[in-house]
Amino acid sequence: MENSLPAPWQKALDQIKTWARINSPWAIHYNSGSCNGCDIEILATITPRYDLERFGIKLQGSPRHADVLICTGPVTRQSRDRLRRIYDQMPDPKFVVAVGSCGISGGAFHGCYNIVGSISEVIPVDVYVPGCPPRPEAIIFGVAQLLESLKK
Repeated sequence: MENSLPAPWQKALDQIKTWARINSPWAIHYNSGSCNGCDIEILATITPRYDLERFGIKLQGSPRHADVLICTGPVTRQSRDRLRRIYDQMPDPKFVVAVGSCGISGGAFHGCYNIVGSISEVIPVDVYVPGCPPRPEAIIFGVAQLLESLKK
């Protein structure tokens, strides 16, 4: 179906969509084979002490409602297809945040027989948050960088 709105209306609609995307991104978390250190730090970011929700970010249970995929751990052979399926189920535009050294490069598991590699070898990654495990402040900074890039 072709868009039938006049150009000024379409521009205004696009601005509203961008504003909504920046002010209330919904995220889903996926562990692709990590040791759970990064997962604990992600959970710490949504506690009242760090309060990731002040940016409007809400964790979702379904990829069909999520804008941001927060992924931890190296990609194992078992989780490669699941990660790709979750990414494909997310509506466009979609964004990926790779958290931790394992998600970025394979980390301590690099070279293991069942490790495919980093997250970027399976799906495109927008923001990398290094650390083993990264501090909640670093995770929040990475998400804030993603939101800043959406404004541009």
